[in-house]
Amino acid sequence: MKDTQEQLKLTLQEALDAAFGSDYSKVDPVLVAASNPKFGDYQANVALGLAKQLGQQPRAIAQQIVDKLDVSDICKPPEVAGPGFINLKLKTEYLEAQLKAIQGDPRLGVPQTNNPKRVIVDYPSPNIAKEMHVGHLRPAVIGDCLSRIVEFVGHKVERISHVGDWGTPFGMLIAYLEEAYPEALTTTETLNLGDLSSFYRQAKARFDADANFQQAARQAVVKLQAGDQKTLLAWKIVCQLSSRAYQVIYDLLEIAPFVERGESFYNALLPEVVEELDKKDLLVENQGAKCVFLEGFTNREGEPLPLIVQKSDGGYNYAATDLATIRYRVQVDKVQRVIYPVGIEQINHFAQIFQVGRKAGWITDDVEFVHAPFGLVLGENGQKLKTRSGEAVRLRDLLDGAIAHARADIENRIKEEAREETEEFVSNLAQVIGVSAVKYADLSQNRTSNYIFSYDKMLALKGNTAPYMVYAYVRTQGISREGNIDFEKLGADAPIVLRQETELTLAKHLLQLDEIISEVEKDLLPNRLCEYLYQLSDKFNKFYENCPVLKAEEPVRTSRLILCDLTARTLKLGLSLLGIRVVERM
Repeated sequence: MKDTQEQLKLTLQEALDAAFGSDYSKVDPVLVAASNPKFGDYQANVALGLAKQLGQQPRAIAQQIVDKLDVSDICKPPEVAGPGFINLKLKTEYLEAQLKAIQGDPRLGVPQTNNPKRVIVDYPSPNIAKEMHVGHLRPAVIGDCLSRIVEFVGHKVERISHVGDWGTPFGMLIAYLEEAYPEALTTTETLNLGDLSSFYRQAKARFDADANFQQAARQAVVKLQAGDQKTLLAWKIVCQLSSRAYQVIYDLLEIAPFVERGESFYNALLPEVVEELDKKDLLVENQGAKCVFLEGFTNREGEPLPLIVQKSDGGYNYAATDLATIRYRVQVDKVQRVIYPVGIEQINHFAQIFQVGRKAGWITDDVEFVHAPFGLVLGENGQKLKTRSGEAVRLRDLLDGAIAHARADIENRIKEEAREETEEFVSNLAQVIGVSAVKYADLSQNRTSNYIFSYDKMLALKGNTAPYMVYAYVRTQGISREGNIDFEKLGADAPIVLRQETELTLAKHLLQLDEIISEVEKDLLPNRLCEYLYQLSDKFNKFYENCPVLKAEEPVRTSRLILCDLTARTLKLGLSLLGIRVVERM
């Protein structure tokens, strides 16, 4: 009810003007959803802030505002409460009209922005030549969700994966493959990524222990940067192998398609970045390296901390690549907003490169670069989730485990209910529920927090979990099947009649979807949408338990069917924005 909230704010400001003059008409009424439903639906806190300026008691100020406040078309008579709050309770007929208005709207009342922007969301960005592990889960899932929401609001979103596909690790890997398994450099069919990952670890061990091998690896990097055809072919094969294996994971997670634009893409632009920073007098030579000294960053001794752009040997680090990326996105991609869903440990790095971007004039007030940091995935021991051997858990193993746990739960439930289901039904449902449970468990946490990974908790049918959300949707479809009802053919002229308290509670919650999506698009916290959907499921289940639907008399029966349909559509839309599919039955 974003429009309702804005309309009430405007009316409150008009009442302020009428009561105290135009000097106060621009005061923000601070209108919020009331925490206790018995007080109303919204609560305005404006009187307390004006008490000192007007020299009056807050309750007296609030009463004067109420005397001038005409919200009769939306609310019941407003009331002054507590130290000076103004409580506003929406009329039942107003809620009925609002629900009727969104019944035929595929967007369920969520408006598209009047100011569409070009937005890049930078994810999932793994390092090529290594298997994806648990650390790649959050950028993939959060990045996909943010892309969906920003796009749904009406912005033009480009999904770009800034993969690590350049530098010393590739020289090391190419050198080892040339030495130990040269036939791998002529075809992508010889190795799978598991082999390649093993080779990477062996190559790293050689690199750390053998000075001659280190030299060969560095020489391979030189050849790569110089465009040596054989070395470039080896590099491409490694990249193709990795991308092919990653795509299996992305398909399983149902991540929306994106463009790979890795570090190699910006390699030729790095000298230009250094040259431009130098021309703008931002570079300082420090121990042979070219650096930018930043405000607010110091070392342990309290001395200014430089951001190295070009190393003393003439090479570049990933800060230089990230600066080239910023420059390209502003000057070539012409973006207005760039979102980086990257781990919280990179906060300082992004603060540094954004500061350099502003100093260079690439980031301006018209362009927003934002780091959306996230915490770690922890095991049930509270430590980083690892295998018994101490390695990060492979992402594929994590997802397969969720699917296996979901399948076991489904098979047990089918057995208890003495049902017969096909293998196709069980397999599909296990995959949908298992993967959805992993994604939802991640997104339902405050993005900036660590969370504990637990199959039992994320697959529970009760609580703030994907299975609970999907089950609420399945319940609505069960009503449709039981009554042989086609929700799409419910009469457009049929009235919505809200008589029970649980109906009113559900109706008000359904009408808050636009507010929630607007908030998430701005603050990039998907857990707010998860919490909204959880509360919606809970309110629908209470409605379902207290309000007969199919056995009700008309016009209440059709009205309640419309509420069921709006709940189903809201759940389906909300979950789709999280990247989660629904099923028709479980």
